Amino acid sequence: MFPLYSSWRTGLLLLLAVAVRESWQTEEKTCDLVGEKDKESEKELALLKRLTPLFNKSFESTVGQGQDMYIYMFRVCREAGNHTSGAGLVQINKSNGKETVVGRLNRTQIFNGSNWIMLIYKGGDEYDSHCGKEQRRAVVMISCNRHTLADNFNPVFEERGKVQDCFYLFEIDSSLACSPEISHLSVGSILLVTFASLIAVYIIGGFLYQRLVVGAKGMEQFPHLAFWQDLGNLVADGCDFVCRSKPRNVPAAYRGVGDDQLGEESEERDDHLLPILLEREWRQKWDIQGSATFRPGCGGCSTCPFFWLRDVSSCP
Repeated sequence: MFPLYSSWRTGLLLLLAVAVRESWQTEEKTCDLVGEKDKESEKELALLKRLTPLFNKSFESTVGQGQDMYIYMFRVCREAGNHTSGAGLVQINKSNGKETVVGRLNRTQIFNGSNWIMLIYKGGDEYDSHCGKEQRRAVVMISCNRHTLADNFNPVFEERGKVQDCFYLFEIDSSLACSPEISHLSVGSILLVTFASLIAVYIIGGFLYQRLVVGAKGMEQFPHLAFWQDLGNLVADGCDFVCRSKPRNVPAAYRGVGDDQLGEESEERDDHLLPILLEREWRQKWDIQGSATFRPGCGGCSTCPFFWLRDVSSCP
């Protein structure tokens, strides 16, 4: 019984070990920055985290024709191609299906500028005869395009005419490479926003106070209603004070007549005209053209025109 139990236990442990190994082997690889472990650049780690939305995307581009037609497959921090070589970018010859690793994930470099990110995969397959038989290297330029998450993956050229430092150059557009848009408000905009906010607080707060505390209804709920109703007159007075060029102490060219000035006038105001009117009437009646003169207090003289005022002792 014990040998049977021991063999069963051993078989279970072997199955568990195989499952763990398969799980470890099938675990998807990711970018490993060049340098010692746990000593990577914080800036590079931040850039890789910035590209996280592209990890689950795959990009392809076909170039050439006939026997020289190639397919380039690229992924960001994920394996491309047959998923067994740890490659981040591969080249596939369409005529024979041969796969060439251009760059691997375990030798990744990344840096950026204001509107671009440069992702480099090193450690690709070695060249056959040129470039000093060094390992291939893929350089992917991620350019800013705010209208797409990632698109337009294209190979630009392959530099292999040098003895060393050869590379493949690719480009792709992505909004992740763009700098954050920073809005700068001018001083005038800040003052305008502040003024509008204060007006809103004044109106809403005054309305609530008038309604809930004072108990006002209708238009009376508006704060300082009397002042705002008289605002037009105040503005007109201010305009008159500032804009008019006429001195303010000069009397008006005309003035209206008040009701107190339209009352009955005293009859005494015309008393000084009575002698003149009587003389004119007498001259018209007797057709006298200046032969007689007006002499107050005149007596019985025949030339005295005002005989009703006759005084004989004073007549010449």
